[in-house]
Amino acid sequence: MTVPLKENTLRETQYGAVARFLATATAIPEGTVAQDESAILAQQLNITERWHKLLPTLYRKSGVLRRSSVLLDPSEGDLFSRQSFYQVASAERPYGPTTAERMQAYSQHAGPLLERAAKEALSQSRLHASSITHLITVSCTGFCAPGIDHHLIDRLGLPMHTQRTHVGFMGCHGMINGLRVAEAVVRSHPDAIAMVGAVELCSIHQQYCDDSEQIVANSLFSDGAACVILAAECAESSFADPTTGSGVTAPWEIVSSFSYKLEETGDMMSWKIGDHGFQMTLSPRVPKIIEERLRGPITRWLSESHVDIDSVQTWAVHPGGPRILDSVATCLGLSEKQIEPSRNVLAHYGNMSSPTVLFILEKLVAETDPGEYSVMIGFGPGLHTEALLLRRIA
Repeated sequence: MTVPLKENTLRETQYGAVARFLATATAIPEGTVAQDESAILAQQLNITERWHKLLPTLYRKSGVLRRSSVLLDPSEGDLFSRQSFYQVASAERPYGPTTAERMQAYSQHAGPLLERAAKEALSQSRLHASSITHLITVSCTGFCAPGIDHHLIDRLGLPMHTQRTHVGFMGCHGMINGLRVAEAVVRSHPDAIAMVGAVELCSIHQQYCDDSEQIVANSLFSDGAACVILAAECAESSFADPTTGSGVTAPWEIVSSFSYKLEETGDMMSWKIGDHGFQMTLSPRVPKIIEERLRGPITRWLSESHVDIDSVQTWAVHPGGPRILDSVATCLGLSEKQIEPSRNVLAHYGNMSSPTVLFILEKLVAETDPGEYSVMIGFGPGLHTEALLLRRIA
């Protein structure tokens, strides 16, 4: 037997209905690797001549202790034998797999990994898959058509008329962009229920080269997926569990969103398609630029919602790397306790690009009381900053 969601009085803002999270869920591949093993594998593959001896030291400085990859067999044993995708650099194949081969791996693994997170989100929300009206997918590490949206519709049993939007190739803040789309949907259509799913397979883009920025990227990035289900505060559904009402397990509402392009930084961070995978450039100047330029725009944005920057209790700061976390903490005046959830996720999961902020947000529920604020913030190519102001609602 199914009953409607408990009816709520529609709370209006100057823009319309308030968007709330009904559930969040995350997923990582079963195959994981300790960072010291990852450095040894990179040495075995001969991915770089210039930095070969320094790889263990460089990998240790990344702030990452363990990462996951769809390319790894989850069994125990020698790391080299647990994967077959990457082979030792040779004269015939000096740069590793081709982009076509990497996209084949993406097509094989991305959908199933995101499916795991989406199924868990549906379970947490206690909503039936047929109640989803809009699907927003997010990914910057691969392309295929039909894509991950089709995979979710088929595997989850979403309605054939589910309206789809894909946020592609926007980098580490892509989940925030996807949530902004979902917010607009549920505010405009209070009966809508939107699913946002982000999946990244960063491990398929390891680069064989001597470029220091690529080596840093090799040491940081990992695979993961995250899913959020959102609705307007007054949304009704005939699929809620009668014992739990709305089934809300992710007690957040979106108060405001923020987008800001830092001037004259177009060459500071990029994500480009090469013949042998996608190539990341990350200037060592990025942390300093963030530290010097971010506080003013963030302060002005928060003030529009009558929120002082120092009154924000918790922060889901995307961990682009340890230096970026340091610069954000210094710039915004965050304590080590406030930045620790981001450091913890970086250490135990690596930088999973767009899903990462949801891994951090899940840790913040217990640290944020009802009525208190949290900011989700990420950085991507441009150099562009995206953020959401969230409020704990229960």
